Amino acid sequence: MTPEDARRLALALPDVVERDHHGFPSFRTGRRGRIFATLPTPEVLRVMLDEGPIREAVAEWPWCREGWWGRRLMTVEVVLAEAEQDAVAELLAEGHARAAG
Repeated sequence: MTPEDARRLALALPDVVERDHHGFPSFRTGRRGRIFATLPTPEVLRVMLDEGPIREAVAEWPWCREGWWGRRLMTVEVVLAEAEQDAVAELLAEGHARAAG
């Protein structure tokens, strides 16, 4: 996958906008514009999920890794070059639902 593929998948979800987040793209949803994914580099997509789904993704797909913010597990990091599009779409949909809820 490419960053453009990830962008296309994120923007295909309902009520999603792309905005800058510290110099890189973020994807937001809901009235408050909560971030559910970011593209911090051309190689990595970060999807904000709860701890359980992050650990499940890392266990299931070798192109996923844990993303920590200090001592808190916050994201699943997707190595785009190795990622499967259908699975990334699933992760993005889950992150979107979490942020919109």
